[in-house]
Amino acid sequence: MRIGVIGGSGVYAMEGLENVREERISTPFGDPSDAVILGSLGGIDMAFLPRHGRGHRFNPSEVNYRANIFALKTLGVEWCISVSAVGSLKEEIVPGHVVVIDQFIDKTHQRKATFFEQGLVAHVAFGDPVCGELRKILLAAAREAGATVHDGGTYVCMEGPAFSSKAESLLHRAWGASVIGMTNMPEAKLAREAEMSYATLAMATDYDCWHADHDHVTVDQVVAVLLKNASLARNIVAKAAPKIAAFAGPAPCSNALATAILTHKEAVPMSRKRDLAPILGKYMPA
Repeated sequence: MRIGVIGGSGVYAMEGLENVREERISTPFGDPSDAVILGSLGGIDMAFLPRHGRGHRFNPSEVNYRANIFALKTLGVEWCISVSAVGSLKEEIVPGHVVVIDQFIDKTHQRKATFFEQGLVAHVAFGDPVCGELRKILLAAAREAGATVHDGGTYVCMEGPAFSSKAESLLHRAWGASVIGMTNMPEAKLAREAEMSYATLAMATDYDCWHADHDHVTVDQVVAVLLKNASLARNIVAKAAPKIAAFAGPAPCSNALATAILTHKEAVPMSRKRDLAPILGKYMPA
């Protein structure tokens, strides 16, 4: 069992991480954002992937989400923690607070959002888009780490890379959403297709542009809070890892494809079976 963490580079300087090495993974969907950092934390196998690449080289729409998730799957990741900077859409979610998300609204439109295409069709259930068990673990870990944490909330994922207009920000607030970001879609959908248990630590950095006292977002403002949040995120992950490792049985989303594949086995091209073997192998051996 291996735990994956996807997020900014600040998450990866984990204290106590041993046997650290890097592995570059080739996937049928191209290259991941960077080499995967592997190590052991208190005897628990961990895999860290910088979503935007080290040095923050890829904007949110350029991130190869399929390659990232596929690479982690190839390395045996069963649980995936997403650490994500977000803008707050609610007064009570103050910059520096943490939201453990339970829903998403996907406003992206430029990104490849599925592994299942080109002769293979599957429709995974996504009504509850995060793993409930992992969400509980992250809530407990965040509280133990001393974070001000909000239990549940809706994450609006926009295309970016520009920040919202004020009209958009007010619209998202009218929808009842809690935070806005640019990276968790299609990441969460792909994790479900890969049968990973996925959940998000949303780290609020700003009030988007709706707040009367915070009428626009600047990169400097976001980075200042990001630096403060990085240490907190590392602490939460460190406290969550042993709780995940102690979970009895397989990861809760490990059979997400069991009733999702529509294409008859004999109709699936052998090339698709080979390409998707880490995901599809137990259902359709190549």
